[in-house]
Amino acid sequence: MQTLTFNHTAKQRLPGKKDSAIIGVVASGNLEVLLERVLPDTDCEVIIATPVKGYDETWAAVVAEFVERSSPGGLRISINDGGARPDTVFLRLLQGSALMEAE
Repeated sequence: MQTLTFNHTAKQRLPGKKDSAIIGVVASGNLEVLLERVLPDTDCEVIIATPVKGYDETWAAVVAEFVERSSPGGLRISINDGGARPDTVFLRLLQGSALMEAE
């Protein structure tokens, strides 16, 4: 198992009042994403546990694009990967941030 950690500064704090949300399942080709509102306003940390090695640059690009588009400031995001494709990772991140924004 490989663990990757990415720290970003978002443009702003993600709107909403939920303290946490979880989306997805750990299964082959899928992933589980836990989002927690525990960091200062513009900080964003993404921690990824994956059994697949050699895709560090792909993970970095997907996370950077998500932070640029969604501005998830204040969130720690923990991902348990089951070998998901980049488009699935991006979709789950967007779904998770939408859950955090919902009232």
